Amino acid sequence: MRPSPALQAISESAVQSHEADEKHGDAMNWDELEFGVIPTDYMYIMKCSNGDNFSQGHLAPYGKIELSPFSGILNYGQGVLEGLKAIRTKDGRVQLFRPQENALRMKMSAERLCMPSPSTHQFLDALKQTVLANKRWVPPEGKGALYIRPLLIGSGPVLGLGPAPEYTFLIFATPVGNYHKRGSTMNLYIENEVRRATPGGTGGVKSITNYSPVFEVVTKARAKGFTDVLFLDAATGKNIEEVSSCNIFFVKDNVILTPRTSGTVLPGVTRKSIIEIARDRNYMVEERDVPLEDVLAADEVFCTGTAVEVTAVASITHQDKRIEYRTGEETVFHKLRVVLKEIQTGVVEDKMGWTVLID
Repeated sequence: MRPSPALQAISESAVQSHEADEKHGDAMNWDELEFGVIPTDYMYIMKCSNGDNFSQGHLAPYGKIELSPFSGILNYGQGVLEGLKAIRTKDGRVQLFRPQENALRMKMSAERLCMPSPSTHQFLDALKQTVLANKRWVPPEGKGALYIRPLLIGSGPVLGLGPAPEYTFLIFATPVGNYHKRGSTMNLYIENEVRRATPGGTGGVKSITNYSPVFEVVTKARAKGFTDVLFLDAATGKNIEEVSSCNIFFVKDNVILTPRTSGTVLPGVTRKSIIEIARDRNYMVEERDVPLEDVLAADEVFCTGTAVEVTAVASITHQDKRIEYRTGEETVFHKLRVVLKEIQTGVVEDKMGWTVLID
């Protein structure tokens, strides 16, 4: 597909920006890159009024945004987000991984919160413009990725309880290293009192309101040395659902189990990809309720997400009982992770049609 004139212009501008700031790029110590905020050059902005479609957006220098104190996002939490990465391949090109899935999930999330959303074409075009304009911030192959955050918010002023009269779609980015230290595993704690999501709520969409309610329990767990918190279902308190920041898988006798996405579990893009890779390699994958008994009896456990990628779980602690799991290169987790990474970094041919080259 030929790039739009606007996209082509941005591509040329990004190259010029990269060349002008080459000295600055060389000063980056990519080996010490962490998962944190590093301001980049440009962000993308697009707006629409309620009842209208999103109009043509534009790039702007990365910086602060102006909001009414009465905006829907500030007063009623009317906002959804996405997350994906631009990755540099072995031959130096830059590509995205399954961005159409993020576009579709944003649409689903927006509908749940009574918000209009960009079309898939608008979403993808905005992604490409943002990545090209910030291309110099994409780390070298194997050193990290450019993390991209699409954000859709109710920016218009509203006092009565209801949808905002105006919406803003933003995309901004930052170079990141691994979410957890390279080669590390996760140690999870099962939370018995607080529930992440309830039936009929927003646990199955990427509402911004899903995250801060679990900050307290996650902070307490990390203070005790755990990596993250694993939450139980609200209906029975007997089934595993997901971690605060990612989906989870269990392996028993080469059968892969993962909680089903039935409204309280987020349908992760990495989750979906691992399931498809596993089935393509003749593993049996079951998407169903996963009771605590299956967790305690598992041979290995791993988590998936854009930020955590595919990370092994070394242990899960339930009450006072700690269960340890198999890790290492002979695990099912490792085999699936290698396949996914090879596709994402262009090491092998993408027969799935998942990757989108930016240049």
